[in-house]
Amino acid sequence: MPLNIAEIRAETPGVKHVNHLLACGSALQPQPVIDAIVAHLELEGRMGGYEAANAQADALDAVYRDVATLVGAKPSEIALLENATAAWCQIFYAMPFQRGDRVLTCEAEYSSNYLALMQRVKRDGIVIDVVPSDASGSLDLAALESMITPRTALIAVTWVPTNGGLVNPAAEIGKIANRHNIPYLLDACQAVGQMPVDVAAIGCDFLSATGRKFLRGPRGTGFLYIRRSLIATIEPPMVDLFAAQRVSDTEYTLRPDARRFENWENAYALRLGLGVATRYALDIGLPEIQSRAWGLADELRAGLRGLKGAKVRDIGENPSAIVSFTIDGLDPVKTAAKLYAQGIAIGTSSPASTPIDAERRALPTVLRAAPHYYNTSEEIAQLLNALEAAIP
Repeated sequence: MPLNIAEIRAETPGVKHVNHLLACGSALQPQPVIDAIVAHLELEGRMGGYEAANAQADALDAVYRDVATLVGAKPSEIALLENATAAWCQIFYAMPFQRGDRVLTCEAEYSSNYLALMQRVKRDGIVIDVVPSDASGSLDLAALESMITPRTALIAVTWVPTNGGLVNPAAEIGKIANRHNIPYLLDACQAVGQMPVDVAAIGCDFLSATGRKFLRGPRGTGFLYIRRSLIATIEPPMVDLFAAQRVSDTEYTLRPDARRFENWENAYALRLGLGVATRYALDIGLPEIQSRAWGLADELRAGLRGLKGAKVRDIGENPSAIVSFTIDGLDPVKTAAKLYAQGIAIGTSSPASTPIDAERRALPTVLRAAPHYYNTSEEIAQLLNALEAAIP
């Protein structure tokens, strides 16, 4: 069924103020998300924070069910965290690596993840194996399989990198990981909300994501999926009285579900906003969202190729809704600022965000745009016209 764009835009107050083409940064929230957050904050103001959480206990518990539905999981396999990096790190730092264990990752791995890998190299003596890319720029599956050794302890890959449009072959990676019985951690920060996600079809053991990007939730929200069969085998890197229960002076027991990776204090208003954002996306339909967002991104790429000195920097056989580009003579940071002064929001991505990929492709800081399903072809044209006018 075609999306009712007029209705969607009417429920997106931000479109009245800005041509926002940066869903890969922090997308515009729909009004129902804003209303849920504000309503709970007001409830806290009227009756107190503890009391408001108790009054909304059913709605707060429903967030787990909605997020689980979004990724094809069970509610017991979901932990709610404050962001995608926190979710990713909860699993990564829980991995019981031994000196000499090897972790396979991709060239387009996000810098925060790679820094964590480097820390465990320094602290625990693990080894990072970077899988090369194939001719399209995707992780090379044959190379991945050939690099597996008896010491390979984890495959940790970013599905959709922060720049470059790439969509790594997550499900194919999962097949290799499962065939070799290697734990598989998938960073889905940029994937969730712009495309269907099914953890069973992907075959990942762990998946981390955020609420603020394509899912259109509030900042300060994220979640972690953990395969049910693995939950009891993994000790969180830190515990408190929410994650664990004291049994004696020397013993404690952990929760039996994924919430053992949470802690006691949380931003409940933001959690409710995340739940509404999740239901909003589910009601619209992720296949429909992907089709429109990726179609608008393709319109932008086609238009950019017609601009003097413009270079589309995207890779992969079927790029996502993230469009990375440079234009000769235009400083990316200054250009993004000038565009925002004209009411057009796009961003930049520096080589520091994906250092291995940037070094391999000799990438400078790039301009980065990410249209979402609430955007229009007219807004794409407005951006292209503004860029053309800025070209010296």
